[in-house]
Amino acid sequence: MAGRVEGKVAFITGAARSQGRSHALRLAQEGADVIAVDLCGPVDSIGMYPPATEEDLAETVRQVEALDRRIVAAKADVRDPAALRAAVDDGVAQLGRLDIVLANAGVFEIKPALELTDGDWQEMIDINLTGVWNTCRVALPHLIEGGGGSIVITSSTAGIKGTPNTIHYTAAKHGVVGIMRTLANEFGKQSIRVNTVHPTGVDTVMIQNEKTWGLFTPDDPEPTREKFAELFETLHPLPVPYVDPVDISNAVLFLVSEEARYVTGAMLPVDAGYTIR
Repeated sequence: MAGRVEGKVAFITGAARSQGRSHALRLAQEGADVIAVDLCGPVDSIGMYPPATEEDLAETVRQVEALDRRIVAAKADVRDPAALRAAVDDGVAQLGRLDIVLANAGVFEIKPALELTDGDWQEMIDINLTGVWNTCRVALPHLIEGGGGSIVITSSTAGIKGTPNTIHYTAAKHGVVGIMRTLANEFGKQSIRVNTVHPTGVDTVMIQNEKTWGLFTPDDPEPTREKFAELFETLHPLPVPYVDPVDISNAVLFLVSEEARYVTGAMLPVDAGYTIR
């Protein structure tokens, strides 16, 4: 039986690990080939978790190829439109087409609003907001040329409700909803669908670190993964502390598949109910 995205090609940013790798593998399991990009290096204002590496991206390549799918990987920064365009153009040249765009790359940092530096603010906006636009704009000509496709932008529950001590992140994640809604209107006639996914905490390095644990247990001088899980579970109507990367990948797979052929301009929470509390 053919997979749900058999014969499609997906362009995925932030593909070296975590949600990005999970998306690449889930789509590859369902028949897609992959164009994978990642910065594979540090971001100056992000110190709460280690950056992805070139070895991480190579592991994504290995795992996709183990599924007998093709993958073209490149080190590229979403803040650099020329590098992104080169990566996607090369991928399309090798794989023959582009059908799916997952604007997944993003960073997270915690800092009280009045402690943010100009650099903190700008770097977050450059990666999490402008980087999403850069991803879409270098990919759109290929989608148009191919007669349509699907874009899914990774937002957050912080793209739906305010989250203290993350104003730059929250502003960017609200902003990508505006990108999504505008592109869905502007390119719908070219059969291009555009949607956002809004995860709650996902079990990745981005939240599994002492600084994030401390955000939700501010009175505890020794925050731990176990204490964080116990507290975070109370924020969800469903009895889970956080979701797994594949839970987001399954939502993405639905949105890019023919099952969602008339779904566009939608905000899809995968949040165990976090945003209804």
